[in-house]
Amino acid sequence: MHSHKSPTLNPNPKTDLATALERIGLRATSQSLDDLVTRATKGQWSPRALVEHICQAEARDKADRSLQRRLKRSRIGRFKPVADFDWAWPKKIDRPLIERAFTLDFVRQGRNLILIGPNGLGKTLFAKALADASVNAGFSVLFRSASELLDDLAVDSPLLRRRKLAKYARPQLLCLDELGYLSYDEHAADLLYTLLNPRYEASRSTLIATNLAFKDWPSAFPNAACLRTLIDRITHHADVTLIEGESYRAKESEMEAAARRAPAPRAAKS
Repeated sequence: MHSHKSPTLNPNPKTDLATALERIGLRATSQSLDDLVTRATKGQWSPRALVEHICQAEARDKADRSLQRRLKRSRIGRFKPVADFDWAWPKKIDRPLIERAFTLDFVRQGRNLILIGPNGLGKTLFAKALADASVNAGFSVLFRSASELLDDLAVDSPLLRRRKLAKYARPQLLCLDELGYLSYDEHAADLLYTLLNPRYEASRSTLIATNLAFKDWPSAFPNAACLRTLIDRITHHADVTLIEGESYRAKESEMEAAARRAPAPRAAKS
């Protein structure tokens, strides 16, 4: 005679179902399974309504995770809200041009944006805010300081350099911050040209924040034979804006120092 074993009952079917949903990629459904079952039961959802809800929830979750991955990959970092920027502080600023940039038409059209001005007047703030807005609009973005990018490209292996150049050539928006803050070696301009020329030919946008007017770039790129051609590539199909004035960061520091020096108010006598 053959003995028949009774099937082993699953001690926790809900947990196993959540695990199975997670395994097939339905993460949002897995994480809200108990709540979803309760809502569907109470609301007497039809099978079709339940499937539609799952599809919508998974699509939102996928979009959110994609956004977080692109934000992390962009390496934008933290920045103050543009709403806090004091437009009255700079002596000269083209506010309409900068506000128009936040429509992101320059990215859609493959145009460049060049922000020129001294330290502490908001160039990095605008660059980071535009990069963040571009990521949220679905564009691929990389944000790097110019020295960080040039150091990354200055490798001995031609194969590795080509791979790195391809990585920087791909994003729909490449942001180069603090260009000209340091003096670079004689190969830096060639590296920058090798990077930006394919972006120019592919109509991919580059945003550059620099403290140097173009006539002063030879001080940052000494003995660079390609400098004139590099500037031509950057400025062709580009919006260039100059910000002038005293550093707002210096003003904030002075205000904080003055507040620390001010005597504490005396307590009122009872």
